[in-house]
Amino acid sequence: MTVRLNNRTRLDSEQPTDESATTTASAKSEWRWGRASRVIRVAVTLVVAATLLAGTMWGSDDDFPLGPFRMFAGVNAPNEPAPDPRVEAVDATGVTVVLNEHNAGLRRAEVEDNENTYVAHPERLSLIADAYHARNPKAPLLDRVTLIQRWHEIRHSAATGHWRDEPLAVWVRPS
Repeated sequence: MTVRLNNRTRLDSEQPTDESATTTASAKSEWRWGRASRVIRVAVTLVVAATLLAGTMWGSDDDFPLGPFRMFAGVNAPNEPAPDPRVEAVDATGVTVVLNEHNAGLRRAEVEDNENTYVAHPERLSLIADAYHARNPKAPLLDRVTLIQRWHEIRHSAATGHWRDEPLAVWVRPS
């Protein structure tokens, strides 16, 4: 007579080892744990999927990672210019400085997110100048901060290396 244990066939003449007895007992407990854990995993998956769906339908980019994935959702036509928002400043010595994450703590995503606010209220660009001075206390004062939309020329889905700048908002330090 043969007995089948855990996908292993054993003849009656073979002595069961403690390992096979333990394996059989753990297989039963794994089955019980497996069923309970499966129910938990399915429930968690459904909750996450429902939250993701709700965030996609009614959320904003601030709800990341459960919000809509709009950040890279847009596509330009193969021959349409690509926008590149940037903030530039002119200091007291006349030098133009590109303000970015390293020198002003300003990330491109923050510029894009607040673009309409800067256009409607250019005086808010002074906050970027203040952030620049906080990070660079020995640098000359910034006299002018400009929000610029740089349009990169695209031909056949490839950058041509040409661009044009469109100033959107300007803040000038009061004298």
